[in-house]
Amino acid sequence: MTESKTDCYFFIVNPRAGSGKTMFEWLPAERKLKRLGIPCDIAMTDHKRHATALAYEAASKGYRKIIAVGGDGSLHETFNGICRWCARTGTPTEEFLLGVVPIGSGNDWIRSLGVPNDTSEVVDLIRKNSVGVMDVVRVKSSGGRLAYMANIGGVGFDSHVCKRVNIQKESGRRGKMIYLNSLRYTIFNLKPVYISVVADGEVIFTGQCFSVALGNGRYSGSGMRQVPLAVMDDGLLDYAVIPKAPLAKVLKELPRLFSGTLNQSEYVISGKCRSLQIVPMDEQSADIFELDGEIEGLLPMSVEITGHQINVIKGENA
Repeated sequence: MTESKTDCYFFIVNPRAGSGKTMFEWLPAERKLKRLGIPCDIAMTDHKRHATALAYEAASKGYRKIIAVGGDGSLHETFNGICRWCARTGTPTEEFLLGVVPIGSGNDWIRSLGVPNDTSEVVDLIRKNSVGVMDVVRVKSSGGRLAYMANIGGVGFDSHVCKRVNIQKESGRRGKMIYLNSLRYTIFNLKPVYISVVADGEVIFTGQCFSVALGNGRYSGSGMRQVPLAVMDDGLLDYAVIPKAPLAKVLKELPRLFSGTLNQSEYVISGKCRSLQIVPMDEQSADIFELDGEIEGLLPMSVEITGHQINVIKGENA
């Protein structure tokens, strides 16, 4: 172990990311780090949620620069490990640097930060200390469960697409088409939920709903933009509510997910807030929700901008 933990990068490597191509892409990046004289320690994950435990342990040992090597799932777990340690100890997240060396089928978080999807170029950003900040978003849900969101979360279409995508990933499938196929399947098979949505204490929607997306970042599902106006460091959470509508109308609006104009649709309720609550109005509507592509619990959920930020690796022109 390196003596000065605060100056040392701690890399958490997911060897299963990117259809098993992690080591093929990571080993050259690791050699480049060492060639450039960037101090680093490395740990490998061996099961789901392991990155959370490793990040938590790294923080407790004094590391303050913690980098996930993998996709958005690895980032989510690593971020949660840091935030949970900070919450337990009272340490401000502002002491930490979070980043991703992108290897995986889903790398949407880095898009909002202008980070290239290239391991060697990310090492260059680390060398140049190209750093920005990101708001910390905390989520409480059914049973007192607590989690943190780095990028995008949601209910309805959003969570069920993620559930189906994750099932396909676990069976070994990869690529952009699994997102599109999961979206198509979900549109034709998902039933609406009966919910109430409250933004900053004001009820903005109550009724049958197909989807609610909430975002710190702009991109999800390999480039879809449910909350195209989201800014990671503006102290605000973006939301998009899609009420129940005839299927033909929903399909007509679908291209807006990719053009970044969903907020302009007459069928969508969108805006910005500091806190958001989603409450099921009947037992059948206590649906699953996702954060950063991972299923994290059941409704009701309460989401809030904590007022804290965390340092993040960003692109040079972001």
